[in-house]
Amino acid sequence: MTMQENKLENEYLTGSEQIVRANGVELWAEAFGDPDHPTVLLVMGAQAQGVQWNDGIVRRLVGGGLRVVRYDHRDTGRSSVIDFATHPYTVADMASDALAVLDAFGAARAHLVGASLGGLIAQRLAVTDAPRVLTLTSLSSQPLGTDTVAAVQRALEGGSPLPGELPPPRPEVLAALTTAFPRPEADLEEYLAVRMPLWRVLHGGVLPYDEGEYRAMERRVYERARDLMAGLNHTFAGAAGSGSTADLASVTAPTLVLHGTEDPMFPPVHAEATAAAVPGARLVMIDGMGHTLPSSLDDRLAAEILRHTSRAQP
Repeated sequence: MTMQENKLENEYLTGSEQIVRANGVELWAEAFGDPDHPTVLLVMGAQAQGVQWNDGIVRRLVGGGLRVVRYDHRDTGRSSVIDFATHPYTVADMASDALAVLDAFGAARAHLVGASLGGLIAQRLAVTDAPRVLTLTSLSSQPLGTDTVAAVQRALEGGSPLPGELPPPRPEVLAALTTAFPRPEADLEEYLAVRMPLWRVLHGGVLPYDEGEYRAMERRVYERARDLMAGLNHTFAGAAGSGSTADLASVTAPTLVLHGTEDPMFPPVHAEATAAAVPGARLVMIDGMGHTLPSSLDDRLAAEILRHTSRAQP
């Protein structure tokens, strides 16, 4: 590698940060890679920050010829904290935020990769803003229109799923969720003590569990957050609903559904339902993966995304 090539590689892997102002909020965002390359927007899940997309995945996607953009949702990380009682929002508003991030980086069209709630946001955009979506990857998610909040509430109260309803999270996840949220004034060690049991459950019981990796991630989350509890508003936003599973029949973007065989939050039938609802969607199950993105899977996940995005370059 020449000195010039090495300089360019380091430049593109350093990341270019900016604050995007749109829809009455400020959104922290960061881009990696050559601006002339196709853009992939990484959309995180509920209560999760953009930096929870592993740096290893980002590097691999950039190395595969993509420009990578990740960002903090409203109510997470360095983005705006919202008074939800006076300014409620929905998944549709969060989808508008994603478009604003693309606009800020000059991306008229992009590949969308959404994890968990981010998968619903990406699906929503593939339905409502199809011309802007090159490809769709729904990762560890469920079909648009699924009311997870109601299903969880029924399960916590001892009820059974409604006829035709997708299964709720597994009992061990429900138990962990009841104790996974710290006091607003919690210090770092108290915060970590509360969060680690949830990550252990979400990781699943098949792949080796590296607690140090999850602790480092949560420490980064703690240090960046304006308000650690604000992300709970995503629960209310998701419950509001922004479409139906039937809407996915209109998706024209090539679609990949990636899911873990051991996902305890959204059991694999959620992925099967998503793939069945999108015309021509391809379902890929990742052996042993739970509802997290451990670095041990960076190679596999990046390879699947790169293989998929190569089907539809602008």
